[in-house]
Amino acid sequence: MMWVGVRGEMEETLIPRAGLSLETIEGGPIAGVSRLEQGKNMLKLAWGVWQSWQLLGRFKPEVVLLTGGYMSVPVAVAARLRGVPAVVFLPDIEPGAAIKTIARLVNRVVASFAASKKYFSPTTSFVATGYPLRQELFEAASAPRQQALDTFELSADLPVLFVWGGSRGAWSINKALMDHLPQLLKSMQVIHVTGTLTWNVIEEQTAALPDALRQRYRPFPYLHEEMGMAFRAADLIVSRAGASMLGEAPLFAVPSILVPYPYAWRYQKINADFLVQNQAALLLKDEMLDTQLLPLIQNLMEDEEKRSAMGRAAGQLHQPRAAHQLAVEIMAEARGGKKPDLSLA
Repeated sequence: MMWVGVRGEMEETLIPRAGLSLETIEGGPIAGVSRLEQGKNMLKLAWGVWQSWQLLGRFKPEVVLLTGGYMSVPVAVAARLRGVPAVVFLPDIEPGAAIKTIARLVNRVVASFAASKKYFSPTTSFVATGYPLRQELFEAASAPRQQALDTFELSADLPVLFVWGGSRGAWSINKALMDHLPQLLKSMQVIHVTGTLTWNVIEEQTAALPDALRQRYRPFPYLHEEMGMAFRAADLIVSRAGASMLGEAPLFAVPSILVPYPYAWRYQKINADFLVQNQAALLLKDEMLDTQLLPLIQNLMEDEEKRSAMGRAAGQLHQPRAAHQLAVEIMAEARGGKKPDLSLA
């Protein structure tokens, strides 16, 4: 298996950590940048097509899986030119410009949920499989909650709030949380994945907490293997509304307050709306964090009945065979449309 990415992104660390081979190509975003940057990035993407052509020629894949982002476009073009079958997987509810573009170049579009079908042509071969999740997350979800609490040295006597802002962190969420942290820690424990960009600031503010409150606070710049246990320990989550929340919140049947990133088109807003409409989450606008985060958290933590109902609603969205079904669709494309007879272990 070969993973194609872009230089300078987090995947340069994460993909080798997962034991996969990583190759990088040139590229850059076209949407949301200046005309000068657009011109430069168009040249990078054109060069990325040539690099992808060479990679595919050397690796000789039977099928290509594309998941969006600007770097997927040159790979999709190269796959089409080489006649390599390709599958697009849409993790979010609404496709971005890249997936809308490459969907025209492939035979099969797979999405997390059927709600995405309306964004594609009626002639598109479309399948909804659910959001695929790592095996270690399933193991964490089935673990005793006490084991998750023990992982973070937390008590079973107080509820747990889990706050995270995505792989790089979210400064607006971090700031709002830290502003209200002393008040929150009076009645709950907090696991906080801050991201690496503002870790020094978080360390300083943590050191300023009274000893009794600091014992209830668990900040981390990033979590790897322990991420599943953070979800398992949580009574409530505050996070951005990236695609992973469409799979992780349902797997752990945990309620969430979602704060869509306001500068990334609108796909996070659509993800959040989907979970809100299914009564699994509440939406909080980024600009309202300062005034509404504290009362929202406190009200939900005090209303166990509502949290339980939201958790059950989230759990109803979980599709445990998602990764298996996605694999079936990928292999079917590699076999010219014939689905393999795979059985779960």
